[in-house]
Amino acid sequence: MFFRNLTMFRFLTSTDFSEVATLLPQVTLKPVGPLEMASRGFISPFGIEEKEVLSHSGGAFLWLTVGGEERILPGAVVNNELAKKIAHIEEHEGRRPGGRERKRMKDDLLHELLPKAFVKTSRTDVFLDTERGVAFVDTSSRRTGENVMSDIRGLLGSFPAIPLNAEVAPRSVLTGWIAGEALPPGLSLGEEAELKDPAEGGAVAKVQHQELASDEISRHLDAGKQVTKLALVLQDSVSFVLGDDLVVRKLKFLDGALDRLDDSDADGRRAELDARFALQSGELGRLFDLLAGSFRISEAN
Repeated sequence: MFFRNLTMFRFLTSTDFSEVATLLPQVTLKPVGPLEMASRGFISPFGIEEKEVLSHSGGAFLWLTVGGEERILPGAVVNNELAKKIAHIEEHEGRRPGGRERKRMKDDLLHELLPKAFVKTSRTDVFLDTERGVAFVDTSSRRTGENVMSDIRGLLGSFPAIPLNAEVAPRSVLTGWIAGEALPPGLSLGEEAELKDPAEGGAVAKVQHQELASDEISRHLDAGKQVTKLALVLQDSVSFVLGDDLVVRKLKFLDGALDRLDDSDADGRRAELDARFALQSGELGRLFDLLAGSFRISEAN
């Protein structure tokens, strides 16, 4: 299990997580009921093989996983069945059902079709760095991240968590880096970027697999475009695309980091997952420190 994206939140370092192990069994994922659209709750980070283990910790990091079950019942299917029933009434009774009757018919169809609908499962992992006060959520969706924060709030009773707040405009920093300003130590440019004209409806340029310190990119900058997404590499260990929303996408752990797994004594699935957790915790903490310094990210208060 390796994170592929990062949406980060700040929380108070004074947050008490000491009762997490006791509280988690009360808010575990329950199977979605036959007449329910969705269900969510905490599950084991290690999967069904160790379903009783609902959290994992190492150093200052706590690993939680939110699971979900959702019944897939497309609206088009319901509307199609409803249209058939309405057509049957019109043909055999010579009348068209009114709005109230059609609503009742649709509700009846939902109760009839829901138990037969397929169930889609999902999981979202979150690492809680209790020293830095940072929640790393494996998603590029702010809404999904907010939902996980809400789940933790329901677990603890209180959990003030806010999205990252930069004191300097991320676009200006990203644009400066691609324009030739010095990058933080250990950070280098990748080969992907998105540049936008700041005017409403302005032009957008997306480049991939391209040297970013090039004349073509310089022309976009001279035309007034600003960088909204930028591929970066951290010390040959992690590559990622950083957006001006401070969301990390396309996160990938490189050989420089993965070689350390090969050198570990991990034996068995649980040991391997634990080793990956330790590796990711260290790299994510290092990445956040770099972002916090470059964008002057505020602490929660």
